Amino acid sequence: MTATFQRNALDISYNGWENHATWNVSLWINNDECLYNLAMEAGDYQTFVNWMVHEYNRPSTPDGVRYDDPDVNVIQINSEVFDF
Repeated sequence: MTATFQRNALDISYNGWENHATWNVSLWINNDECLYNLAMEAGDYQTFVNWMVHEYNRPSTPDGVRYDDPDVNVIQINSEVFDF
């Protein structure tokens, strides 16, 4: 068995994202055609969240991460996913 240790105290990324919640939301939006098209139509993450939670009654990703989770880095999602 091997162990992996954090080499740098400032290295808090999760697969290039700030944390698991941000990574998971991005993963689903970028890899599910329906979610991607809806996100592109929304134009920004807050609009996308409002639609998913209030209009479509789908408050979370299929993995159970809520789109409105306060851990989701909205700035990073907007700049990486909605930057078109």
